Amino acid sequence: MNIVLLGAPGAGKGTQAKKLVENHSYLHLSTGDLLRAAVRNQTPLGLKAKAFMDAGDLVPDDLIINMVKERIQEDDAKNGVIFDGFPRTATQAVALDSELAELGQPLDFAILVDVNKEVIIGRLTSRRTCRECGYIGSDADASCPKCSGEMYQRDDDNEATVRNRLDVYERSTAPLIDYYRGKELLVTIDGDRPVDDVYADLVKALGL
Repeated sequence: MNIVLLGAPGAGKGTQAKKLVENHSYLHLSTGDLLRAAVRNQTPLGLKAKAFMDAGDLVPDDLIINMVKERIQEDDAKNGVIFDGFPRTATQAVALDSELAELGQPLDFAILVDVNKEVIIGRLTSRRTCRECGYIGSDADASCPKCSGEMYQRDDDNEATVRNRLDVYERSTAPLIDYYRGKELLVTIDGDRPVDDVYADLVKALGL
């Protein structure tokens, strides 16, 4: 089964993807991780991508798509793939559909983990990170519960930055949601609930 996970930063997509991987052996394909691995391993596509990244430019769609195409042909993708962070635009979605069709592995679902914007702002602005071990907690943590290190707020978790990230997400992803709705692949799940409740609905929607 191939699944695209959609949702704003802080909606909890990564948490749900992790639970699906643990329970159903899917490949969790994050394009960020894919890019970093390709650059680290100095693959031909990775070297091309690195040139754009070093210049501070976005990596072009065709490079990302080719990396994804290579990755989903590996053995550990045979059980199915959870696409997280890709596609980001309708153009990428069309390209992904084309590649999956060539492989005879069409997309089964596009799952939107939907959380109110103000709830996400509250989640992200209250997030704190340990300077010592990287533990992620909240502003309720006076010190790190794992190592007693200092907890701080990352620059990208301040309210102005979070609002900008969400505005960018909404502008780029709204057409993507419409695209998958038009293909009758979109399933919307209320993400503003406990993790296990969201996961139960996700599993039900996927028929697992």
